[in-house]
Amino acid sequence: MRPCLVMKNKNGDKKGSFEMKKYDAVIIGFGKGGKTLAGKLAGEGKAVALIEKSDKMYGGTCINVGCIPSKSLVRSSQMTEAKGEISFEEKAELYKTAVEEKKRVTSLLRKKNFDKLNNLEAVTIYNGTASFLSNTQVSVVPADGSEAFTLEGDQIFINTGSAPFVPPIEGIEGNPQVYLSETFMDLEKLPKKLVIIGGGYIGLEFSSMYSGFGSEVTVIQNEARLIPREDEDIAAEIQKVLEEKGVKFVIGAAVSGIRKEGDWSYVHYSVDGKEGDLEADAILVATGRRPNTAGLNLEAAGVELTARGGVKVDDGYKTTAPNIWAMGDVAGGLQFTYVSLDDFRIVWSSLHGGAYNANAGKRSHIPYSVFIEPSFSRVGMNEQEARGAGLDVKIAKLPAAAIPKAAVLNRTKGLLKAVIDAKTNKILGAMLFCEESYEMINIVKLAMDLDADYTVLRDQIYTHPTMSEALNDLFAV
Repeated sequence: MRPCLVMKNKNGDKKGSFEMKKYDAVIIGFGKGGKTLAGKLAGEGKAVALIEKSDKMYGGTCINVGCIPSKSLVRSSQMTEAKGEISFEEKAELYKTAVEEKKRVTSLLRKKNFDKLNNLEAVTIYNGTASFLSNTQVSVVPADGSEAFTLEGDQIFINTGSAPFVPPIEGIEGNPQVYLSETFMDLEKLPKKLVIIGGGYIGLEFSSMYSGFGSEVTVIQNEARLIPREDEDIAAEIQKVLEEKGVKFVIGAAVSGIRKEGDWSYVHYSVDGKEGDLEADAILVATGRRPNTAGLNLEAAGVELTARGGVKVDDGYKTTAPNIWAMGDVAGGLQFTYVSLDDFRIVWSSLHGGAYNANAGKRSHIPYSVFIEPSFSRVGMNEQEARGAGLDVKIAKLPAAAIPKAAVLNRTKGLLKAVIDAKTNKILGAMLFCEESYEMINIVKLAMDLDADYTVLRDQIYTHPTMSEALNDLFAV
């Protein structure tokens, strides 16, 4: 291991003495891929510097401001909704408790992630903002305001994630009632009227969650329908179920401005030339996320970006600089923590001569889930994509109400759909909008990875009563 003088402050954080600031590896970002790589490299005896700009982000987006806190709130929302007719004030108290529980969970996981690496002598954690000086040197501006310093690494890994995209809408900046998804979940007062700008996956998940807590929720979508990358019948079913839950939608609307008047803010929009205002005490901007490359000064390192703003990488996640790699959201791929973990596997393989036989070009059938109620999960192609590719397909559909376990759970809303290649009998994709779809979709993915005929799922013996046994009936085509 390369020598690096290290001392600890009174809080236990490691800090370099700055007499020797050379490392075998410098990792920018404490996300899933970066933290996993740091531990593995340390296990090989490599000296590793791990830079994270915020001490509230140890462990990455998922643990702190993404999937873990949001799923904690989703669960609390469902418990609140199950209480039936109670007052808004009672719901507001339950919501406040839910936010406190969310903070407890994220704090626990954040500390666990920090301690796991901080206790390794080979890993030094720096709390500050990084920017490249060259392809081997990184400047770090400490979060505590102390003097900037430079770290040098033989290999450098970028794992800075993604950041919310904020559209140029007049009145967004400086309005205390406007939130991004990362800040909204810390709001301790339950909004009476919530307006969500954006009808994508994040917007829909929050609409379902906060409607369950008791907020009056309206979603503004600028496109002709919700989640346009999904099949129209699936999107329509999701909208119908959310409307039954109390969520209102304004579709095909252009938001032109936001103004604050007293205790309320007003979102001004137009649809087909007709203008309107929506009153809200909280506004969530959920218009997507972009790779987080701002301030990295990538040009100085010879690292190029793609047309979509992600770091350009090859199948081994190496950038255009010979000793620099990128992992996770910043590489411009699918923005899921489990994809970032798989990116780590690919990078690790790349560092070891392909010993693990993995690369991004071989990766396929990546599933995803949206935790609305019921949950929506998908893997592979949908019908519009398959027909657009000129494939001869068979379409299978099953209403969630036909599943015995759904009746037992009293969760009978939703629709299941599968796309099958009519010539080969291979599964092209599946869309499951039903209770526990986030578990069921992994079975479909496994069958697709094994290149199994759809009849394997049709004829499989499942335990009863379970949601998974619905695959018997869904694939009975």
